[in-house]
Amino acid sequence: MTGRLTTHVLDTSRGKPAHGMYVTLYMLAASPDGQPHLLKEVRTNADGRIDSPLLENEELKRGIYELVFSVGDYFSRTAQDYSPSEAFLDLVPVRFRVTDASAHIHVPLLVAPGGYSTYRGS
Repeated sequence: MTGRLTTHVLDTSRGKPAHGMYVTLYMLAASPDGQPHLLKEVRTNADGRIDSPLLENEELKRGIYELVFSVGDYFSRTAQDYSPSEAFLDLVPVRFRVTDASAHIHVPLLVAPGGYSTYRGS
């Protein structure tokens, strides 16, 4: 089994995938100065997913990663039932640890203008 990191985003206020959300992936303390190292910048597809794994095989290493979801921008672009100024969230960072680089790490985000949840998916 080869390791891989995947994500998807569901807009729970609409009961639909969050299409077109900007997502960045960082590895923390991967650089000599201890600053986060940008690994990927992507947008979710029509199914709220990324077209291919964010990291796979040798790219996925043990360590601490952070996915940053641009939910404020997403809700500003897709606002229907509320004013974009009513959206509470802007960026949602999800920091997690990879201890087994051969595992499938799936990090879903369930989001609405006023809140979110995440979990280790399968």
